[in-house]
Amino acid sequence: MRLDRLFQNVQQDLKFFVSMLLLLCVYRAAFIGTMGAFLAPDTTRADILAALFAGLRLSLKSAGAVTLFPFVFVTLAGVVSPRLSWPRLRLAFGAFAGFLLSVLFMARYPYYREFHAGFGMEILHGLQDDRSAIFWTMVEQYGAVWRVAAAALLAAIFFLLLRRLLQLGTLALPRIEGHGKRCLAAGGLVLSIGLFFVFVRFGGSFNYEKGINWENAGITKDAFLNECILDDVQALYRVRSIEKQMKAGETAGVEADRIEEHLRQIAGHDAVDGTAVAPYLLRRAAGARIEKPRHIFIVLGETWAMWPALDRYASLHAADGLRALMAETDAYSTRAFLPNGEYTSIAIMGFVCGLPEVHVAPQVQPRTFAAPYATAMAPPFHSLGYQVDFWYGGLPAWDSINRVSLAQGFDHFYGYPDFDAPRQSAWGTKDGCLFDALYDHLADEPPTVHLIMTVSNHPPYNIDLAAEGIDLARIREAVDALEDVPDPEELALELGHYAYMDKVVTDFVRRTRAAYPESLFVITGDHSVRMDPSGHPTRYEHEAVPFVLYGNGITKDILPKDAAGGHLSIVPTLLELIAPAGYAYHSLCPGLAKSRAAFNNSTWTAGGFFGATDGKEAEPIPQMEPGDLQTARSDVARILPAVRTVGWWMIVKGE
Repeated sequence: MRLDRLFQNVQQDLKFFVSMLLLLCVYRAAFIGTMGAFLAPDTTRADILAALFAGLRLSLKSAGAVTLFPFVFVTLAGVVSPRLSWPRLRLAFGAFAGFLLSVLFMARYPYYREFHAGFGMEILHGLQDDRSAIFWTMVEQYGAVWRVAAAALLAAIFFLLLRRLLQLGTLALPRIEGHGKRCLAAGGLVLSIGLFFVFVRFGGSFNYEKGINWENAGITKDAFLNECILDDVQALYRVRSIEKQMKAGETAGVEADRIEEHLRQIAGHDAVDGTAVAPYLLRRAAGARIEKPRHIFIVLGETWAMWPALDRYASLHAADGLRALMAETDAYSTRAFLPNGEYTSIAIMGFVCGLPEVHVAPQVQPRTFAAPYATAMAPPFHSLGYQVDFWYGGLPAWDSINRVSLAQGFDHFYGYPDFDAPRQSAWGTKDGCLFDALYDHLADEPPTVHLIMTVSNHPPYNIDLAAEGIDLARIREAVDALEDVPDPEELALELGHYAYMDKVVTDFVRRTRAAYPESLFVITGDHSVRMDPSGHPTRYEHEAVPFVLYGNGITKDILPKDAAGGHLSIVPTLLELIAPAGYAYHSLCPGLAKSRAAFNNSTWTAGGFFGATDGKEAEPIPQMEPGDLQTARSDVARILPAVRTVGWWMIVKGE
């Protein structure tokens, strides 16, 4: 009887498996078909078919993982005792799994449009973010309500089909006489189940070498198709795998077993007394190059991408303020500049703690709240006679930013409730209110360094642009002239909010400079990802953020024209400009006077190029003379593992 129950239940499990596999494959094909604008122009039908087949193989693993639940709790339970086997549990779990997969399918659309990837590490960052703000952003900007409703409808259709399939009869086990023959039949059935498990486990193969997994699934030349090969289960599994790797110090570029070697490389000498990390990070200023400013403003603009400021996009008029500022004689800028990562909190941690993105969030580490890191931003400015304040247009408690900043030595943290500004969205107040409050505060404060984080250029995009003097119709007309724009209305709205941020920030810079001529300004962006000029942006368009240095004493040649840097370069750059000769500070990266290469988790820049950290892809930077590509790669290969390894060590192991 047990063998009969096993045989019948295995058939039901096979039906369940096939249903889940078909659902994943149908959703993959539907996504490719409805998001065809993201296909590369040279992508062929053969490429699409290859992606669908590879996806089918990979989804064998996902469908198998989902089927394990009914196999264990219905089929195997039935082998033990019929009382422990509830066939309806199989259908109930199928309904749940179908709904979950349908929700993920609907969520993949806005996620891909924003990040140009299937579900990734942004999921983990989001879990650490302001969940209320994220929820309302999903509702207001990404249509979460109708997407969930659509997912429920799709899940209901799947449930009806699954129920009908499971109601179909199963084959009866042939009558087998004799104990020996029944044992042999049982052994054959168990062996067949085992072989099927292995076949599914390796994605349509019986060994690892010929199998497929998320790491090697990208078989086409089309980045969009390569992401589509991963179904949503595999994409989430990728997130989990990377998370485990990063906790174990297996993040790309982190070489924990070579920590001493990398410390010596950063220090530029062989030995430092003791075993502490900090002495290896000690640097000394060459001497002040400008008069010490009373006020220093570091503006970290939300999604402040560099590409709208390029000449080829000047007709958009989204970055008129920034372009005008860059053109002035007392301004320096470089186009070879990268954010610390692809998420706001990563950028902020880069400034506050002076640490690179290594997939380990400092804001959730107890060590972060014990004392400032040696590379923290606030202490060196304190020693130069400055107060250090953080101004944020959002909620102070977001991602523990206020707690982290104060623990790392900031004197004050001001979120929009602190300056009684009206709430504009789930993320906070509009940028105009933020900068008005800051300007009003300047008259009574001592010499201060201000780190300023804006919020308006973030979904939901709900600023009244017309009331703020932004001509959205003109921007939309210019967007219509661009090629390969999947959603012109959405891009125009994004650029309208970008233009608002650009206007507010540059107006603040000019009026503050007029009232306080001794001020020094830095303008950069927290990241570029979210707003692209086309469905197939270049790596530079997708990743680059501005770096503008503006104020008394600043000239076009105060720093090298070929300087390449990132967020970790900004504080040492400022210290080298204003600190006296011999002044000691700690930093993982040099200032822009000496920096020729920078990187984040996905991209590097050096020698006039932008390239992928995980491959051979590289492209010249627009409006910049490229150097030797091999030399650029060598510089990155030398710098990247050293900085990432030491940064990871400081967060996880201590200093």
